[in-house]
Amino acid sequence: MSQITFPATRFQQMDTPFYYYDLSVLQQTLSAIREAIRDHAHYQVHYAVKANANPRLLALIAEAGFGADCVSGGEVQAALNAGFSSKKIVYAGVGKSDKEILTALRAGIFCFNVESVPELEIINQLAAAQGVVANVALRINPNVDAHTHAKITTGLAENKFGIAMEDMLPTFQRANALTNVRCVGLHFHIGSQIEQMDSFVHLCERINELQDTLEAAGHSVEHINVGGGLGVDYIHPLANPIPQFRAYFDTFHAHLHLRPQQTLHFELGRSVVAQCGHLISRVLYVKEGHVKRFAILDACMTDLVRPAMYGSRHAISLLDGQGNCVASSDADLRYDVVGPICESSDVFATDLPLPSLQRGDLLALHSAGAYGEVMAFTYNCRPLPSAFYSDELKAES
Repeated sequence: MSQITFPATRFQQMDTPFYYYDLSVLQQTLSAIREAIRDHAHYQVHYAVKANANPRLLALIAEAGFGADCVSGGEVQAALNAGFSSKKIVYAGVGKSDKEILTALRAGIFCFNVESVPELEIINQLAAAQGVVANVALRINPNVDAHTHAKITTGLAENKFGIAMEDMLPTFQRANALTNVRCVGLHFHIGSQIEQMDSFVHLCERINELQDTLEAAGHSVEHINVGGGLGVDYIHPLANPIPQFRAYFDTFHAHLHLRPQQTLHFELGRSVVAQCGHLISRVLYVKEGHVKRFAILDACMTDLVRPAMYGSRHAISLLDGQGNCVASSDADLRYDVVGPICESSDVFATDLPLPSLQRGDLLALHSAGAYGEVMAFTYNCRPLPSAFYSDELKAES
């Protein structure tokens, strides 16, 4: 475990639970992405806003020059408010409402990722009423297994997302027959938290086949969008805070047969923000059961729902008085780390080795920057967690 120091003195004075964002980690991550695509002028990265819509983080990502990948009208507006260029905003989602489509049309976004023929026709109708022509990309379901959790797999034929491969050509022809949409690309997304590059290789092979089919019918596109899905290290997040961006982009460079002048788009979310965020919580009680020893926290599933929803696990550290993460050892006690909600699924970890805990100890739940704060909710009338940032707290310390 690497040495990362939290502003513990300031933490002790603060109401828990709350999210703490280390902005230096975010900046290092953004720099690593830019470096990995430095030699690929035709690569464009869009940040997937659904991973974390915190306005402070969005503003930093926009300042770094990235685009935005949105899946609701609210996310389109949040991206615009944060300073993302409308010309770098793509909008996906299987159920865009008329109101949401109009928001995006009026903003003049770059492209809609269209997931069905009825949606294509509605966008055409609404664009005509606005007197504009909307860029669209057809989201094709490539039936590629991402080998990830079933609830975050999106590229299989059984999933609700995208247009079936066998319907690509007739859908493309339908788009070409409409007057107020312009089909500029193909879009794909196979899932999330993908750690092995093999799934992306299979996606490249499928896209190559589909492009050949499209061109054989006399059609071509300017843009290919491969979605996102790159995973992060939830087991050793402090030792490996930067995901495998180089291997990820190199995989597409090696295996995807782009045509001259085509632009390749990526939609990265989790890999951009996961490791900069930590959920900070206090131990309320240590409960010695006959079978289990429980560390009962003031944080719960309403603050970080991933463990309850997906069965996921986050690394958890005890913070000492200096803000250091106390390393675990074989001599540690074993705890089920749980929250106070009256649901048996309100569990962050089971049988987790931790140093001896006491009431009032501070714990950090790591890798919480993605699908943490943005998915918080108010069950049991609990307030939403606050967010604090490294530059502010360290300046106050």
